[in-house]
Amino acid sequence: MFRLSPTAPLCLIAALGLSACEMDMTPPAGRQPIQNEAGILPAAQGVWHNGDYGWILEIGPAGITRWQDTPAGCYRTAQDGPTLMSQVEYRYVTPVSPDRAQFEYLPGDGHTIFDRLDALPGRCGARDLSGHAGTLDIFASIFQQHYAFFERRGVDWTARIDEARAGLADVESDADFFALLSAMIEPLGDSHTKLIAQFDGERHRAQYGLGETLPMIHAGMGETPWLIGIIDGLMNDVLDPGARHILNDRVIVGTIDGRIGYIQIFTMGGFDDTLEPGTPDWAAGELAALHTMLDEALTEFAGLDGVILDLSNNRGGYDAVTRAIASHFTTEAFDGYSVRTDWDGNPDITYRIEPAEGVRYSGPVTVLTSDVTVSAGEITTLMLRQLPHVTQAGQTTRGAFSTPLAKPLPNGWYVELANEIFADADGMVYEGIGLEPDWPLTVFDPADPVASHGAAVRAVAARMAAAN
Repeated sequence: MFRLSPTAPLCLIAALGLSACEMDMTPPAGRQPIQNEAGILPAAQGVWHNGDYGWILEIGPAGITRWQDTPAGCYRTAQDGPTLMSQVEYRYVTPVSPDRAQFEYLPGDGHTIFDRLDALPGRCGARDLSGHAGTLDIFASIFQQHYAFFERRGVDWTARIDEARAGLADVESDADFFALLSAMIEPLGDSHTKLIAQFDGERHRAQYGLGETLPMIHAGMGETPWLIGIIDGLMNDVLDPGARHILNDRVIVGTIDGRIGYIQIFTMGGFDDTLEPGTPDWAAGELAALHTMLDEALTEFAGLDGVILDLSNNRGGYDAVTRAIASHFTTEAFDGYSVRTDWDGNPDITYRIEPAEGVRYSGPVTVLTSDVTVSAGEITTLMLRQLPHVTQAGQTTRGAFSTPLAKPLPNGWYVELANEIFADADGMVYEGIGLEPDWPLTVFDPADPVASHGAAVRAVAARMAAAN
């Protein structure tokens, strides 16, 4: 499923995200395109329901109609929302049994199982839910049914619903209603939970839980000067001559004092802007670009004292990229992480990381993180820190792992929320907590958030060189 990560200015920050297993673009037996030159696949036609995500797919000769199914009502929506996750639709189906099938956006992407229904439930489209009261009921119900971290984040959702319903009488405009819904999610402090609305001719967004560094930057020097300063500092003052800023400005590769290899990855994807996001060609192209870069960099780093993988400014992206990165830093297969939607249930899927076919590096590795490190950046850290030759340094990560569940609302607004529980190989869940480093180190000091990054990188390099 698609993951859209928090964005920032500059061409290097525009990551698109998608949750997928290590991409095998060759369909296994049974997987078929839902639509081909002859039209919609007959085996895919019918009404399909997935309760974990609250989706009903009504598939006929004309295509796919998606319904949002909640305890408060069932309503039809279009795939034309404001983020990638709200714009793409399933492309592949793999029958599991006559009445069950796995649907995928891309080959090998995810684990979403749908059950066939005899017909579209009568509740779907039965009443108009687009008013403030109806939309509030749906909004509250979606979170009640799908949000996985109320207890972890210390929020009494029932109390939030009661307060909102009491305040509905004072709502006189869309702006008032937006403020009411925003106030419901603000206490979650979850950067993977957001409300996006269009009214009064403008787009409005409510998103919280961005840590300490980014709000500080936004209130001060601004994000573009900050990022430019960090990049210039690396290229001119920290890295040896010959350092490269590559892959659509998403990656910096170089060495430090001829002894330590350095890779900074800003987003897990967006490496090639000539490809249409969300397509099979895009997925294959992203991974091919990453593998080529790592093969070249790790070949260059052979014989050095260690490698710094800098994820301190990583905004997330495509989960398959995270697993591809991990595959280059192991010589043995290992369980990277698992995903489930039920705290009491078994994992829906466990991602097994196989060593990359290309160049692999098993020497000392330090992963540098901060509270900017989020989403797929955290998943990469979660996997790598389980390996004996990897150390995490820097600041605790953001603590927002879950792929956001995209839900259009009946009034045309749009909400995303965290419904998936990511765990490491030992079953530890770090949502709302973040990954604490083995070696605490200030990466972005409020006194000078540009120079402090370079100082942190130099400190890590010196420590790794001294340990050799």
